[in-house]
Formats: sequence, structure tokens, C-alpha cells
Amino acid sequence: QVTLVESGGGLVQAGGSLRLVCAASGRDFSSFAVGWFRQAPGKEREFVAFINWSGGTEEYANSVKGRFTISRDNTLNAAYLQMNSLQPEDTAVYYCGAGSDYGAVRNAVRLSWGQGTQVTVSS
Repeated sequence: QVTLVESGGGLVQAGGSLRLVCAASGRDFSSFAVGWFRQAPGKEREFVAFINWSGGTEEYANSVKGRFTISRDNTLNAAYLQMNSLQPEDTAVYYCGAGSDYGAVRNAVRLSWGQGTQVTVSS
């Protein structure tokens, strides 16, 4: 298990940007794949982005492709989600999750989760 803490959320106008941070502690963070997920009010948690242990492989949900960028810095034990061109439909609580591999993260199976950070986009 690894302990995760998200930060960087807030209120932003449509078209604006935010950078979310997922800070990790505990076990060797560099051995984990990481995903960002979000949950809007009344909806199920959904996948947003994936990055593998080395940062060499990324995947995005179609709804954020071209606007969001996932990255990580294993020397700082952190992962990031740069969100540009934000829209009201991006409003949600954003979570990072760490797991053993792509399948675990993509299917949200046996992940370590952070507490989430609220992102609100006004129109």
C-alpha cells in the first residue's frame, strides 16, 4: 500500500486551468502505476487518465483527451494532472489511485486511494 494525498483543486472559470498533485508516501512509489479518476454529484466514479510506473505510457478518457495531461516525478514521489480548457462538465471530486499495473488501475481494482480534491468549473 501507498498513502496518497491530492491537492490543487479549486474554483475556476470555464476555459481556465488547474494542476492537481498526488503526493505519495509509504512504499516505493516508483513501482506503482497511477490513475486519476473523478466523481461528479450523483454519478459513478470514472476513469480520467493513466500513467505507468516509468511515465512512459499514458492513456486518457476520450472526454479529456487533448485537454488534460498526466505526468509523474518519481524522485518527488508525486503524480500530476494538468487540466486545461476546463469546462463545467469537468466539475467533480478528483481522486488519484495507485495500483500494481495497467489492469488494476484501469479497472480500479485493489488501488490505494487519496481523499480527493474538489474541482469546480463555473460557466
